[in-house]
Amino acid sequence: MSLTTKFISGELDAEDYVAKTFEQIKRREDQVHAFITLREQEKVAKEVKDKAKRSGKLAGILIAIKDNISTTGIRTTCGSRMLENYIPPYNATVIEKLLKEGAVIIGKTNMDEFAMGSTTETSYFGLTRNPWNTERTPGGSSGGSAASISAGYVSLALGSDTGGSIRAPASFNGVYGLKPSYGTVSRFGLIAYANSLEQIGPLASNVERLSLLFSIIAGDDSRDSTTINYYAGEVKEIPIKGVRIGLLKNIMDSSEPEVSSITRKVVDKLASEGAIVEETNLGDVELALPAYYIIAMSEASSNLARFDGVRYGYSEHGDGNWKETFSKNRGEGFGLEVKRRIMLGSFILSAGYYDQYYVKALRARNLIKKNMDSLFSKYDILVSPTMPVLPPKIGEVIDDPIKMYAMDLNTVLANLSAIPAISLPAGFSNGLPVGMQIMGRYLSDTFLIGISSFIEKLTGLRDLVA
Repeated sequence: MSLTTKFISGELDAEDYVAKTFEQIKRREDQVHAFITLREQEKVAKEVKDKAKRSGKLAGILIAIKDNISTTGIRTTCGSRMLENYIPPYNATVIEKLLKEGAVIIGKTNMDEFAMGSTTETSYFGLTRNPWNTERTPGGSSGGSAASISAGYVSLALGSDTGGSIRAPASFNGVYGLKPSYGTVSRFGLIAYANSLEQIGPLASNVERLSLLFSIIAGDDSRDSTTINYYAGEVKEIPIKGVRIGLLKNIMDSSEPEVSSITRKVVDKLASEGAIVEETNLGDVELALPAYYIIAMSEASSNLARFDGVRYGYSEHGDGNWKETFSKNRGEGFGLEVKRRIMLGSFILSAGYYDQYYVKALRARNLIKKNMDSLFSKYDILVSPTMPVLPPKIGEVIDDPIKMYAMDLNTVLANLSAIPAISLPAGFSNGLPVGMQIMGRYLSDTFLIGISSFIEKLTGLRDLVA
């Protein structure tokens, strides 16, 4: 039983809840390194004790927040030297909503620098390790948030997902992660990477808590013009009988055999429970990764232009002319992967190449969305492995960008199509978690959560702690 469950049930009072949480962190954090900033225990205990007495859906419950989501008075670094000492003067909308319901932020979690990476190894503050096997990565870029759950620190966390950054670590850590439909959750206060793709979303130890967290953060926001008025109230389990499932064969075939096998076993169980399962192929899937990375890098090069040491960010040089100052600050403030993506994005958007690359990528994105829509005219959900591989060993892919980018094949589809997708634990291979991804039509978020609740009961995989 998790510490959160014991606190909610009354088995632990506020003081013991916080004390035992920090004991767990002290015991494991030296190896795991889930946090960039961990708040003082005394302050956290005081807030939990105070908020536990009030009404609220999360009264006194501890939550971990990815370090690219703005928090008043708490350092927000994006895992970068560029923002090493940045303390926001305002809260993101999602943080305001959580605090209103009584949540207590325990700390800010480690992440790939500016969310650019799939392993949480590009962070300026050092890598995060997978609690299930500390020789392995936890996935990225929200690796710290997922690891904070699987290490037993918290049961709830927030991440962000641009091409799989919630679902990849959810899969590798044996937790639940939702990439919501585009526009259902406000991004005001999220430090931008690629605006047309990214979304803040919840990670949790079980479906009930995932649903609760999503219901709190969902909804429109006047400060984010891309949001819609989406109501995500109490979600009930949806029986699988009669649900039409499209098993993405070409995605299955491109995934490692042990990963595909575990996914197939869960799908077979769903079929035995009355689901209508058919194998199908997504057309033009080979365009997904190139289109995604061209769009993401282009938007990143624009978004990160503000960090020059003059207007924002790391500023150690200011004695030369503006170009020298700009170059030195950015050269020292950004890490290798971020600089790589900025340079590629700038090249893609430059005169003579904009039409050749960026415009073609937008057309490919539209084609993929049409192909996804066509499949959803036949099926209620599409299923695949969340990640095509098991958690890589530390250092295995970080020096091979192409290999790292290829890990995102299964997850970028939902971001390109603006649809919701959930990663849920499907099983284990050699002691390592394997996640299964289910995708649904645009705005079918609560339907996916309801289906996930049924699958969770079927597999029995919930509240997993390494």
